[in-house]
Amino acid sequence: MTTVQSLLGLRLSSPILAEYIASIASNASIANATVPEVKAYSDVVYLNYFALGLSLLLAPQGGYKPASVSKLSELDSEKLVLESIDMYNALPAKPSKTQPTFATFAALPVVLSLAGDIKNKEGKVITRQANILVSADSTGKDFVAALHEPDRKGGGAGPSTGSIGIWCEWTMDGIMVEFGGEEAKGPQAWERGKDACWRVLTTFQPDKALH
Repeated sequence: MTTVQSLLGLRLSSPILAEYIASIASNASIANATVPEVKAYSDVVYLNYFALGLSLLLAPQGGYKPASVSKLSELDSEKLVLESIDMYNALPAKPSKTQPTFATFAALPVVLSLAGDIKNKEGKVITRQANILVSADSTGKDFVAALHEPDRKGGGAGPSTGSIGIWCEWTMDGIMVEFGGEEAKGPQAWERGKDACWRVLTTFQPDKALH
C-alpha cells in the first residue's frame, strides 16, 4: 500500500508518484485534478494540486537547475526528487483574490508513521504509539498526545501587521504542523493552541542522526 511518507525520496518520473496522485483524485471523484500548478526555481520546484489540497516540494539533483516553466513536461523528471509534502486543511478563512486556495486534503484521514520511542529532557524513555491518524478535526492536543513535545516550535504573537499561527515540528518523525483559526494567533496562542485545528501538515525526510 502506498502511503504519503513512502513517496518521499521518489523521483518525479516514478510511476508510483503519478499513480498516487491519480488514485486520490479518483477516490475523491475530483475531475481534472491531476495537473498541478508548477512553480519552478533554480533550486526547488513546487507542484500545487489545489483541488486535492496537496503540494509537493522537489529538489533538483546532479547540478540540474530548472528553468521557470509552467508545465510538467518541461521539467527533467529524472533529476527531481520529492523532499517534502504539504497537506492542507481548508479552515474557514477570507478567500484570496490574487491566488488559488487549497481545498482540504482529499485523502483524509491520513496515517503517519512515527519514529518510535523518545527521551525527554531528563533522559527518561517515553513510549509512543506507532503512528498517528490525522483527520480534518485533529487539534494541537491530539498531535502532542501522540508525538509528545515538539523539537521546534514558533509563531503565536506575530508581527505588528498581523498574527502568525503557531507551528510545531517533530524533526525525528519528519512531521511539521501549522495550526489555524483564532486559537492559533495572538499572545495567548500557546495557551489556546491545544484546541486549534491544523492548517498545514508537512511530512519530510527525518533526520536519521536523531534516531
